[in-house]
Amino acid sequence: MPSSLRTLDLPPPYRPLALREADDAFAHACVHAAELGAGTLVFVGRFDLAEFAVVLEPDEALVEARRCFYAGMTALANTLAALAPPETPIAIEWPDRLEVGRGLVGGGRLGWPSRAAEQARPDWLVFAGVVRLVSMKSGKTALNSSWTSLANEGFREVGAERLSEGFARHLMVAIDRWQEGEFGAIAREYLARLRPQPAVRRGIDASGNLRIERLDGGPVASLDLRAALATPSWLQPGSGRPLW
Repeated sequence: MPSSLRTLDLPPPYRPLALREADDAFAHACVHAAELGAGTLVFVGRFDLAEFAVVLEPDEALVEARRCFYAGMTALANTLAALAPPETPIAIEWPDRLEVGRGLVGGGRLGWPSRAAEQARPDWLVFAGVVRLVSMKSGKTALNSSWTSLANEGFREVGAERLSEGFARHLMVAIDRWQEGEFGAIAREYLARLRPQPAVRRGIDASGNLRIERLDGGPVASLDLRAALATPSWLQPGSGRPLW
């Protein structure tokens, strides 16, 4: 276990599990979720990236439990907001991209058992997040990129460990609210992080789909969460690596 993890401060019931830098937190958590159990936070600490995944054991059927993705994304955004310089814009592009200023810094993803039925309770879910801490690019390549990093946006002394600790606490708060019947509050908080879109009203339905209603009376659109999560938009197609 890396020495930095000896001081990783996670509230109960979290249990940290450190991987080597070359490993994949999301893949490891999904493969071993049943044995790891709820509350395990799989952590890969790198100089340039914070990467972590947490195992969850929901009480709802998969079609409803998948909405925990919104709790995870809100926890990510709130973690960055707490660490950011004053008035730094923190936004989400539906469903899985995380933006600071006008640049993408990372995103979230959700895994579940491949054979899980939509109307049955899944044995586990895994929410994972990746956040770019430091840009490894320079010169024109960095300036022209649509990606950014926390360091480029003025964050100071934010390492992978500190960010993971903050995420764990914000996620715990969100899940507690959900268990108390307040998913609507989580949904509103998530929707407030989306970039403003004029003349529309947005909501999240019981299956986690994004409902978009035009205020001019136009047709109502519904964006399918399950389909969107199948291919994370911030990963390279085929390779499974971040776009940067």
